[in-house]
Amino acid sequence: MNIGKKIRALRLGNSLTQEELANRLELTKGYISQLENNLTSPSMQTLFSILEVLGTDIHEFFSKEEEQTVVFKKEDFYEKENDTLKHMISWIVPNALKYEMEPIMIDIEPGGQSEIDDPHAGEEFGYVLEGQVTLVLNKKRYVIRKGETFYYLANKEHYLMNHSQQHTKVLWISTPPMF
Repeated sequence: MNIGKKIRALRLGNSLTQEELANRLELTKGYISQLENNLTSPSMQTLFSILEVLGTDIHEFFSKEEEQTVVFKKEDFYEKENDTLKHMISWIVPNALKYEMEPIMIDIEPGGQSEIDDPHAGEEFGYVLEGQVTLVLNKKRYVIRKGETFYYLANKEHYLMNHSQQHTKVLWISTPPMF
């Protein structure tokens, strides 16, 4: 474990300069610099004091927190094509079921549509990236064009249709995950 790097990250996260941290601990700026560059090691008492000033404790500081993936690339996506309904869904955040929302990208060919979603708890949002799409929400139809968005409570039957002559691409987000 790189103790100096973690101390530096905590210090910066608290918007403190090395000098401000040193002053709060009655240490020198040079000593804080040496700690952060792993040129010296703090005593247990000094480490406890540093962590207290930085708003954490020894247990949290040394816990093995798993690095959270933040960026996903095209090769991380999972895609599923439906030839009958003429659409392809790309799950653009792998394992989104463990999160609060689930974004997908749906490409719908002319004459195609998404699966019909039964009413469920939650909310859904969409942004039309290409073409235009018809949102059917409880039998009512809304035409949404490129650059426009939709947002609704998902407590009514809903789905997307492409009645145009061109390909449609929609970023569609559900909370909680449902796709």
